[in-house]
Amino acid sequence: MTTSALYLGLYDPWNIALSYQDVFKRFQVWRLITNFFFLGPFSPFFAIRLIMIARYGVLLERGPFDKRTADYVWMLMFGALSLLVMAAIPFLWTPFMAGSLVFMIVYVWSREFPNAQISIYGVVTLKGFYLPWALLALDLIFGASLMEDIIGMVAGHLYYFLTVLHPLAGGKYVLKTPLWVHKLVAYWGEGIQVNSPVQRDPSAGVAFRGRSYRLDGNRARTTTAPSEQNQTDNSARQPNSGEGVAFRGKSYRLSGH
Repeated sequence: MTTSALYLGLYDPWNIALSYQDVFKRFQVWRLITNFFFLGPFSPFFAIRLIMIARYGVLLERGPFDKRTADYVWMLMFGALSLLVMAAIPFLWTPFMAGSLVFMIVYVWSREFPNAQISIYGVVTLKGFYLPWALLALDLIFGASLMEDIIGMVAGHLYYFLTVLHPLAGGKYVLKTPLWVHKLVAYWGEGIQVNSPVQRDPSAGVAFRGRSYRLDGNRARTTTAPSEQNQTDNSARQPNSGEGVAFRGKSYRLSGH
């Protein structure tokens, strides 16, 4: 949507770019979030980034993060925060960090599926572990900037180290999904989180609530006399011979006459 809006000339991309000077001096705090929603103008690199999100992001969501929606959201938030911290270093700064976040997703996928067979443009087949490095080499060949790819890989490795490698080595699991993320996911009512400390809101995701009525029913009830009420009760106990019946007729067994 942001790329399409740029193509139509609806806004200036520098109004959503990451600029710490504008964030702290002009209080344009939206830049801390909006820079992650712009993948650049329409181009082959834009298409490749979209394919990476659609493929590897979905594979993560259906694989290691299956029924762990809150953990998946926290991974993206942690990655975005890590990238913002790295962008504070002048030589690591980039105006838009959506590509770095995509590369983080690819890196985490490569560590979760290191032995998966990946074909690049139908020319080279390699294991999933080497996918980020192969994409990095392709960007180098095509003349694209490597900085956003590298810091995305750093953010992905930091997340994987804190959540998988460090606990496996006997360390403490320090990157537990915060309670407020569980509450946020439960409030949205999207996805599933096993062993969640927060109960899902039963009204979440419901656009309309109200009373339901049968098409042949009456909404209002009228007051009747006692004699009429008794007749109504007696008739209510007797089933309606024609109600809810699509077909009436005699029945026969298949072997009968």
